[in-house]
Amino acid sequence: MSLQALWWLIEGQPGQWLNGLALFFALAGAWLLLATRLREQLAQARLLAGNALNALAQQADACDEPTRRLNRFFYRFGYTCLALALLLSWLSTQL
Repeated sequence: MSLQALWWLIEGQPGQWLNGLALFFALAGAWLLLATRLREQLAQARLLAGNALNALAQQADACDEPTRRLNRFFYRFGYTCLALALLLSWLSTQL
């Protein structure tokens, strides 16, 4: 399919294409939020199951700051993707 024919398809139904892009961002953001939450839960369960002493748990929790920052970034990025999906979906209804 030529680029011009593809452009005609996009130009013919811009609302549908924009809504499809919103769906992509919503799925990506939701997956990122779920994967981050699952990773947090697994790390916490692994920490609780593997510790014999409570002092080791506190020490491991204190050393975990880079992981917390990474999780906060993933949460922010996931919520930003969901907000962008909502905005694109709303814009697609205005076309």
